[in-house]
Amino acid sequence: MATSETYEETLAHVNTHSSPSELKITDIRFADIAGAPMHCSLMKIYTNQGLVGYGEVRDGASKTYALMLKSRLLGENPCNIDKLFRRIKQFGGHARQGGGVCGVEIALWDLAGKAYGVPVYQMLGGKFRDSIRMYCDTDVHGKHDGTAMGNALLKRMEKGFTFLKMDLGIGLLLDEPGTLSAPLGFLDEMKRLTRPTHAPIDDWERRQRRNRAYDLMNIAHPFTHIHVTEKGLDILEQYVADVRAVIGYEVPLAIDHFGHIGVDDCIKLARRLEKYNLAWLEDMVPWQLTDQYVKLSRASTIPICTGEDIYLKENFRPLLESGGVSVIHPDVLTSGGILENKKIGDMAEEYGVSMAVHMAESPIACMAAVHSVAATNNFIALEYHSVDVPWWDDLVDGLPKPIVDHGFIRVPDKPGLGIEALNDDVIRAHLHPDIPGLWEPTDTWNDEWSHDRLWS
Repeated sequence: MATSETYEETLAHVNTHSSPSELKITDIRFADIAGAPMHCSLMKIYTNQGLVGYGEVRDGASKTYALMLKSRLLGENPCNIDKLFRRIKQFGGHARQGGGVCGVEIALWDLAGKAYGVPVYQMLGGKFRDSIRMYCDTDVHGKHDGTAMGNALLKRMEKGFTFLKMDLGIGLLLDEPGTLSAPLGFLDEMKRLTRPTHAPIDDWERRQRRNRAYDLMNIAHPFTHIHVTEKGLDILEQYVADVRAVIGYEVPLAIDHFGHIGVDDCIKLARRLEKYNLAWLEDMVPWQLTDQYVKLSRASTIPICTGEDIYLKENFRPLLESGGVSVIHPDVLTSGGILENKKIGDMAEEYGVSMAVHMAESPIACMAAVHSVAATNNFIALEYHSVDVPWWDDLVDGLPKPIVDHGFIRVPDKPGLGIEALNDDVIRAHLHPDIPGLWEPTDTWNDEWSHDRLWS
């Protein structure tokens, strides 16, 4: 015999995802993975309707930047993205410090898209392109020459990549006599502190070594007084010439990671490299030094690029207004998230500047960037740094495999980011050895409180 049910009892069996106005955030949890290609903190934001939004803290950052936001978000409707972003953005900062705010922001967009049944790009105004060009960042480990790098890049081209990037810096010169000058002993200490040690050391010595390495590696470029000699410039130029000899001159090739040298040495190197048809020179000096970027850009015909460590649109403006860059290069997990990243691109377009996007994270951040740049007109290419991570695609379900197909990602038309689920078995197999928890409770952060108002 059939039993009668009340309206509320019947509703308990019904999917209520179609009630976005009643959606509330109920929990935030994390899983830390290693080697994807960096340490990444994956995030789930849970709701009262069973919808879960996926986010991620910036590569190499701490999930504490996101945990501290939990008490400001519980009970709020995640579809009110702009309201919540304005509430929490004061707790973000440049570089990895922006990772918490931005990770939450992309999860909110994922939830809003799922609640309304539309892909994120559609909520940003629609898309300019159906597929996203990926540029392939390539490393060759150990002592090697430009021919070896050229062969590694050629293999990327054979996989279908149409845009490439490599490193070229003073790290290639550290063991070459007569290529660098610096206060005597400085470079020896740099090598000692930044290379692995196989000698047993206790915890105290490890901390001292770590602190000294921190101090050393955080000396800004103008203050290291490291200079590249003519011999060093010859070697670096030959390296690029050998790369081009392998891959040819038609494919765009960007260059990054020059090392902490001053702007005058950067200009010397840039002038040496002009004949090799480079796409851009990236992060040659700290992004904050606007006048030095202007000096650099005026001294070279190679496009100058920076931006992966800049938080929020207003902090890109000085570089754009001054003419210091030809390409901006934000990371969605530092710039402010999906919408802020689009706003940055739109602002750059007004100054005639193109936008490439940095990305060295999991498919979650990757798809957040995909939606953001799909809706941005002046976009060039999105970074891909996980070609050699065989399990990267398997972290998520619901996307076509391979996610990056012959150098492109198809913009998904599924709701939210387009990711249907995270694969806990794969995540569990690659948990960070020092942070082994998988979606563990974070209740100790539920009631974190301070008087957040920035004015009286």
